[in-house]
Amino acid sequence: MNAALLAELRPTATWYLVLAALLFCVGMVGVMVRRNPLVMFMCVELMLNAVNLSFVSLARELGDIRGQTIVFFVMVVAAAEVVVGLGIIVAILRRRPQATADDLAELKG
Repeated sequence: MNAALLAELRPTATWYLVLAALLFCVGMVGVMVRRNPLVMFMCVELMLNAVNLSFVSLARELGDIRGQTIVFFVMVVAAAEVVVGLGIIVAILRRRPQATADDLAELKG
C-alpha cells in the first residue's frame, strides 16, 4: 500500500473521541430504556469506560500523563463500585428474580 494512504488510515484522537461518544450514547440509552438492574449496571460501566477512553486519547494527544492518572483512579473506584453494587444487585435478584429498577426504588428508607 501507499505510505500516504497508510498515514491517512492511522487512527487519530478524533476517531477515539467519536468511538467514546458512541459508547457513551449506547450506555446512556441502555440505562434509560432497560429496567433490569443488572443490565443498567453494565450500561453505567460502559459509560465509565467511554469516559476513560476519551481521557486516555486526549492525554496521548496532548502528551500529558494526567489524563491517564485520572483513568487509573476512575478504574479503582469503578472496581470498588462493582464489588459492592454487584453484590447488592445479585442478592436482591436471588430473593426476587423478577425485580426491576422500579422495585429497587422501594429500598429507599
